[in-house]
Amino acid sequence: MKITVLLSGGLDSSTCLALAVSRYGAENVSALCIHYGQKHEKELKSAAAVAEYYGVKLTTLNLADIFAGSNCSLMKGSTESIDHRSYAEQLSEKGGSGTVSTYVPFRNGIMLSAAAGIAQIHGSSEVWYGAHRDDAAGRAYPDCSEEFVKHMGNAIFEGTGGEIRLYAPFIDKNKADIVKTGLELKVPYELTWSCYEGGEKPCGTCGTCIDRSNAFRLNNATDPLLAK
Repeated sequence: MKITVLLSGGLDSSTCLALAVSRYGAENVSALCIHYGQKHEKELKSAAAVAEYYGVKLTTLNLADIFAGSNCSLMKGSTESIDHRSYAEQLSEKGGSGTVSTYVPFRNGIMLSAAAGIAQIHGSSEVWYGAHRDDAAGRAYPDCSEEFVKHMGNAIFEGTGGEIRLYAPFIDKNKADIVKTGLELKVPYELTWSCYEGGEKPCGTCGTCIDRSNAFRLNNATDPLLAK
């Protein structure tokens, strides 16, 4: 069976790629990296580095024009600044539920649709996606929820004539669980990038930096990007 992994270059998707390679071998796995106009373009270089490390073919797709009108704080042309608080703190302002400022309108749905088409062209049977429970909490990122994955999976299956299935191996896991799996698989986390600011070093205070740091701490491990 051949697998296409949606690879951002971040912790979750890189662990997802490592898991796919461990199960099916690099020769049966390919990766898709998408540029969408994000401020942290540095993650694209990380995706290339991770794909090269595992010896998998990487396809890069530019979808920036689709999101050009978004003023989401994650976008390069946005007038908004990245929020330097945990997702829990951000959600508390919304009564515990609601999208955070770094939610890009239906980004993951659009990316998965593109991934399904590319997977079908490449002869893959499954698209793998690193969504997890923490990102879905409080509907911070609604396109990471189990409900979304279920319905998106049905749409992909039907829309490809039953040829492609969507698989999210971490959908019922949290980020600490993902790091635990990644450490067992010896994922080269030093090659990955998560910080939304995209500087020389992780800022350590944006929502994804906080989640990443906590995930390593809960595994009694140190994030190699913070150890430099």
